[in-house]
Amino acid sequence: MAEKVIIVGSGPAGLTAAIYTARANLDPICYTGMLPGGQLMTTTDVENYPGFPEGRMGPQLMDDFRKQAERFGAKMEDNLVEKVDLTQKPFKVWPAGSADPVEAETVIVSTGAEPKLLKLDKEAELMGRGLSTCATCDGAFFRDKVIAVVGGGDSAMEEATFLTRFASKVYLLHRRDEFRASKIMQERALANEKIEVIYNTTVSEYLSADGKLTGAKLKDTVNGEETDLELDGLFLAIGHTPNTELFKDQLDMDENGYLLVKPGTSLTNIEGVFACGDCQDHVYRQAITAAGTGCMAAIDAERWIASNE
Repeated sequence: MAEKVIIVGSGPAGLTAAIYTARANLDPICYTGMLPGGQLMTTTDVENYPGFPEGRMGPQLMDDFRKQAERFGAKMEDNLVEKVDLTQKPFKVWPAGSADPVEAETVIVSTGAEPKLLKLDKEAELMGRGLSTCATCDGAFFRDKVIAVVGGGDSAMEEATFLTRFASKVYLLHRRDEFRASKIMQERALANEKIEVIYNTTVSEYLSADGKLTGAKLKDTVNGEETDLELDGLFLAIGHTPNTELFKDQLDMDENGYLLVKPGTSLTNIEGVFACGDCQDHVYRQAITAAGTGCMAAIDAERWIASNE
């Protein structure tokens, strides 16, 4: 007999969907993926999630989500999903290591998106300790500090401009001699007296002491010269990659791989399949917005099941 709901992914979106579908007595199974709890498992203080005036550590917040879902009967499977067949009903989902699929009436996709990184030494250990991929999340930790943003697109311009609300100085590091960002975003950033642009520059090494970022070694892309830049924080704004390869050629995506949903819903192009969280949101990418879309997906799934019984 097919399961009523299978959730693929376990960040704020997937776990919220698990809470709602479990409370609706739909007995969801949540495959938590490579990083159970999602990107918040790699963060430290989360101060902008409502309900926690003193803030909450990212892993602790996600553990709270998980325990709440389990309290209502959601079943957590700490495993990857390697293959799906959404072309016919019931849908089929193959967990890693299993030759036989699990069948489901509905599937909620909440596989998230990964920020693009520089893949330098010490990157993982410095994340949340001076190194960040989210200005909205972490900017307030850098009041009156000297920081830098890596990137040259609209996101980098937006993050650099946003960070001037807190930092005393923001360096904008770009590997080329001109930006690919839209003209209006460039003008806004370049007009800000707190922002200094360093062109033709890449970060070749993270500098640190006592487990915290202290600066970056910069390499000139023209002459190869290297210099050290002292920093209190470094933000990577070089894009994200949605974790949607699993659904290629089955679910509709945009040119960057983000899943497409019908406006104001979590509905994909396949009836009974819903998408939530950062795998379908390239704009906000916040825990609270992901949780909101997880709620939407759960309610949409519940209504779809009821209408098809």
